[in-house]
This record gives sequence, C-alpha cells and structure tokens, in this order.
Amino acid sequence: MKKSVFLLLAQLCLFSCQSNTNKVSKYFSENDRDTLLTNIITFVYLKPTYAVNATRFQPQFRKYYVQSLPKFSLENYFIAPDSTHYFFLIRPVGNTLKYRRGVLGKFKLKNGSLMPTDFEEVINTPHLEEAIVKERGAFLFKELAKNGNLDKYLSMKHYIEWPDSTLVYDKKTNEWVGRKSKN
Repeated sequence: MKKSVFLLLAQLCLFSCQSNTNKVSKYFSENDRDTLLTNIITFVYLKPTYAVNATRFQPQFRKYYVQSLPKFSLENYFIAPDSTHYFFLIRPVGNTLKYRRGVLGKFKLKNGSLMPTDFEEVINTPHLEEAIVKERGAFLFKELAKNGNLDKYLSMKHYIEWPDSTLVYDKKTNEWVGRKSKN
C-alpha cells in the first residue's frame, strides 16, 4: 500500500513538474515576462495610429503595446540549447471576445536585453474559440520546439491558417505579406 501511494505521489509530482517545463515563468521574473511579452506584441499586433514598421518600436508607441498586454497570453515558452526562444501566445481577434488566434514563433534575444532579434512568426492559427486554440497550439508548440519548424503540419488548415498559398512571413519587415506570383 505504501509503495502504491509513493508511486502515485511520484507520478503526480512528475506530471506537475512537466506541465511547468514550457512556461515562461521557468525563465523570467514576472516583470521580465511582461517586458518580454510587450516586446513580442510589438512584433505581432496591430500598429498604433501613425506608427509604421520602421517606427513601431519607438518610445512614443510603447504605451499602446503595454495597454494591449492584458489581451494576450503567453501560453508556452522554451529556450533551446542554441539560444533560440520558441513561443506560443494567444492574441485577440478584432473586437470579439469569442474568438482568439494562436501565434507560434521563434527568436533570439539581444545580449543583455529582452528585445527579440531574428524574430519570426512561424504560424498563425485560424480564428477559434480560446479552448481550441490552447489545445491545438500546445500540440504545435511541442512540435515546433522539438523540430525547429512546423513544415509537415502546414497542410492542416484546421490548425494553421498562415502561412498558406497566399501569405508568407517576411522576417525583414516582420509582417505577413502576399506571396509573389511566379510568372
């Protein structure tokens, strides 16, 4: 009986420890998490009025992204041995509370800062109810962290909306752009 209880407790501890392995709290304090998420939001969210790609990181626009912070949830996070940071976040979709979108991506951090560099949105999920986004995004995150890409899942349109045949992520401008047609 004691052995069974011990095994049950050991399994419970192992399970609870595993569920925290891909949390940003494993790597950063609460203040640093907020700063990092705000920096990520600056890459993935709508630009404030009068901002363009080249100016969205300027201090006068920071307040807009900080105020957007409560609308976002950084669900999973992993730093690979090569210092690549993988993330899965949930973001708002328009003005609706019913649907959300998952964003999975990767980046490196500039030395000594929480500012991403070599930033890439790997995929965006379709607009879905939040529980579905969490479930599908968690699966895709594990695969992204394990393989470094999601190429073999790109045809799963119920999981991945972009990239697709019309949109691709441009790492130079950090936005989704139309694919150039081949003539």
